[in-house]
Amino acid sequence: MKTRARKIAATALVSAAGIAVCAVLSIALGARRVSAADIVNGLFGGAEQTLSSAVVRERVVRTVFGLTAGAALGVSGALMQAITRNPIADPSVLGVNTGASLFVVVGIAFFGISSAGEYIGLALLGAALTAGFVYGIGSMGRGGATPIKLALAGAATSAALSSVLSAVMLPRGQVMDAFRFWQVGSVGGATWGTIRLVAPFLAVGALAGILSAPALNALALGDDVAVGLGVNTGLLRIVSAAAGVMLCGAVTALAGPIGFVGLMAPHLARLILGPDQRILIPASAAVGACTLTVSDVAGRMLGRPGELEVGVVTAFIGAPILIVIAMRSKVRSL
Repeated sequence: MKTRARKIAATALVSAAGIAVCAVLSIALGARRVSAADIVNGLFGGAEQTLSSAVVRERVVRTVFGLTAGAALGVSGALMQAITRNPIADPSVLGVNTGASLFVVVGIAFFGISSAGEYIGLALLGAALTAGFVYGIGSMGRGGATPIKLALAGAATSAALSSVLSAVMLPRGQVMDAFRFWQVGSVGGATWGTIRLVAPFLAVGALAGILSAPALNALALGDDVAVGLGVNTGLLRIVSAAAGVMLCGAVTALAGPIGFVGLMAPHLARLILGPDQRILIPASAAVGACTLTVSDVAGRMLGRPGELEVGVVTAFIGAPILIVIAMRSKVRSL
């Protein structure tokens, strides 16, 4: 028990330090560099208001949302990998992000939605229906929902929904112009108002995921063993999947379909800390927050004087990692 307590304390300390460092980098670096004095002035409202202090205030919002969105995607990926026992499960790989994006774009094109609340509602609906569809297709045939079948079902569904998304967007120039950067994935459009709007969904999803962690440990031993330990596997999968869908759907509504964060974060956390979901889920949140924030900073630095959208950076990093994971795991269950 003492060893586990030390491990938890060390993990929490390192995670907090990593998040703090990433936050400082996100505020300080970008197309315009700011000094320590500008950061203090921007954060605490000094008497002298400069352009740099205004930049700092804008970056604080972006940083908070980047950390929050990355943490949500990390937890979502960890939950999806746990309930499917699929090492390459991830909101983007399973097509959930694409489903959320399609529903938002359809709402904009045909129903004229414009508020963040409407975006979130449609994104959650699209994510949930897509997750259910992919799992249903992957469960067909002999052997049930195996990792390879889920991955193939997710890839096929994502490709099909992307085609429908393009068909809706291309003839409508106004919709395409307004959301072409959103489709790539960006954390730059967040405001304090939209963060407050999405926070309850993220809090409920994260809490449900953390509370499910002990039962997910039992599920990792197999359904029969989990049932023998008193776990209702059906209810567990429903609650955990709903939490994962809520997290990635809410983020997608505001930031667009940011891929691979939910894939990378749990694998990095598992590599360092092991498979215990009670530690892995919070650690995935920390790794996801740092991954997305650092990717956003890298996009701003590489794209000077403009910026490279964070979804492009995460895809550039995540695609090779996905290939390595698939080769090393040989698509075996976790």
